[in-house]
Amino acid sequence: MKTFVSPAQRPDTGTVVAIGSFDGVHLGHQALIAQLKARSRIHRVPSVVYTFDPPTRVLTQGVEFLCTLPEKLELLQRYGVDETVAVPFTAEFASRPKDEFLNDLRLLRPHVIVVGEDFHFGRGRAGGVEDLRAVAPVEVVPIHGLSGEDIKSTRIREYLREGDVAGARRLLGRHYDAQGVVVQGDQLGRTIGWPTANIRVPEGKALPLGVFAVVVLGPRGERWHGMANVGMRPTVNGTERRFEVHLFGVQQDLYGQELHVKFFTHLRGEQKFSGLDELKAQLSRDAAAAQAALRDA
Repeated sequence: MKTFVSPAQRPDTGTVVAIGSFDGVHLGHQALIAQLKARSRIHRVPSVVYTFDPPTRVLTQGVEFLCTLPEKLELLQRYGVDETVAVPFTAEFASRPKDEFLNDLRLLRPHVIVVGEDFHFGRGRAGGVEDLRAVAPVEVVPIHGLSGEDIKSTRIREYLREGDVAGARRLLGRHYDAQGVVVQGDQLGRTIGWPTANIRVPEGKALPLGVFAVVVLGPRGERWHGMANVGMRPTVNGTERRFEVHLFGVQQDLYGQELHVKFFTHLRGEQKFSGLDELKAQLSRDAAAAQAALRDA
């Protein structure tokens, strides 16, 4: 998949374009991509996703994001998009009048524009579907629902705040995941027999809170089972959110390596124990529950 940072970068050829933040690339986004690909086949031109980095609500509302840009690009490629224009979404970009956005869009020479029904653009979200029709015919994809629930990035973030990775998985169509580099921690885990990899993810990445059964992919194709804790570690009076993973049966040094963590099952919420002995006993129970949950994973 080819990637550009502005419409002016790509070749002067026709396209079919889908526009949006695509944060999470959830089932609703996947339906929009399917429509995009169908129209690109009819017109025999590349399918292009015109998206924003970071997602618009990260800048305008301060929410956490579901996908880093590399994660988003990887997903868009997986779902068959030919090209992506990932524009840096800054305060300056957000304040541009809608006509400037339309002029940029014309550079892509779209035969068809595909958007969700709630799409707006330009300063004050002044632009809408009718404005897009000045550039090319527009196909509007309605908000998809599942069991009476709208499939939206906002709802997925709510599930994650509750630790409900099963709810997030239902709307994403896959397990929620996070990628990050293993960094030095305080090494408390190894002193009580439960060594952990302390994973640093980009600031602003949404993480579910609690203790989880996880599957972890290593940098050389390794696949490990484990359990993860995301939270403040109240038993040891932690002062910042940590993302720590214990890998079952893995002894190797992972410092500096990037791990890809898939959240499978919520085991419990974070809690404060009376001391390290009580914590160790609970970790044994957590490990047994995680291994049972991952038996067929």
